[in-house]
Amino acid sequence: MEFGQEIIAWYHQHKRSLPWRETNDPYLIWLSEIILQQTRVDQGLPYYYRFSEHYPTVADFAAADEGEILKDWQGLGYYSRARNMHHTAKLVMDKHQGRFPKSYAELIQLKGIGEYTAAAISSFSQNEAKAVLDGNVFRLLSRFFGFDTPINSTAGKKLFSDLANQLLIPEHAGLYNQAVMEFGALHCKPKNPLCETCPLQTACVAYQTNRIAELPVKLKTLKVRERFFNYVVLYTDSGLLMKKRGPNDIWQNLYDFPLFETSALLGPGELVQDSGFVKHFGSTVTVKNMQGPVKHLLSHQRLWAQFIVIESAVKPALDQDWIWVQAEDLKNLAQPKLIFEFLINFFKLNRN
Repeated sequence: MEFGQEIIAWYHQHKRSLPWRETNDPYLIWLSEIILQQTRVDQGLPYYYRFSEHYPTVADFAAADEGEILKDWQGLGYYSRARNMHHTAKLVMDKHQGRFPKSYAELIQLKGIGEYTAAAISSFSQNEAKAVLDGNVFRLLSRFFGFDTPINSTAGKKLFSDLANQLLIPEHAGLYNQAVMEFGALHCKPKNPLCETCPLQTACVAYQTNRIAELPVKLKTLKVRERFFNYVVLYTDSGLLMKKRGPNDIWQNLYDFPLFETSALLGPGELVQDSGFVKHFGSTVTVKNMQGPVKHLLSHQRLWAQFIVIESAVKPALDQDWIWVQAEDLKNLAQPKLIFEFLINFFKLNRN
């Protein structure tokens, strides 16, 4: 049996039952693909259900308020994707008469849709013969054929793209694409792959040459930048003091706390003496407690955040993007996961 047929035979026996596999609606498939780009299936499922329920059509998505979409997206990270999705939904309404495209040529023109996503949507929705190439497929092909060309190099992308399209079964493009991705996700896993029960074992170059752990090869990525966030938490009769993040920000239009970024984490005593802090909160401040530091990872950034809970004898001087928010209104404001998780514990402690 050939590679593709083996993969499909395995898929029929082992595939997971997932809601986006039960539809050929390109809009719903698009939702699932964007949600799953940086999220495991078990984590992404609740978001898929939430979005497909709140925005059952692309028209519903386009008409929604951005703040509502960001709130529903909260916890997934990469908030620019949610904003790009909103932009794309509006574009579909304007340029495609509300009909979400199915063809690869149209899909690839939409913001936030790259080669992989366009191939996935077009093949799953109308069986277009476009091969998908995600991390699971890269790994499987690299191991099976024993290719050590870095998968994130220009040469590697071309090599694996050409190979993926050669292996594609055109008359069953959607089925084959689902199968090869599922095989990589469940069987040919990054760690502890199930080699001993693999139907491809006898033909797998990496297995036969004991190179499973070496493949695929990736070029080293950019150095991770470390940043140190000192958040000030002030909760008074006026509410909780929050800050709305501005444009051109990775957390654009999300809400966090007044922030003092420094070259290293400060102790609470150092922070309350900082000139910027004194300007806003005065010099008669009591530090109630401090939480953190908490590590939060972004692409190419490692954040270290600590939360300094204070009481102030004077009314703070507010920046234009600072607002007072009542506790019951927080549920309507989208927040970075870092802030959302802190607030859950903060109000739990304040109730005790």
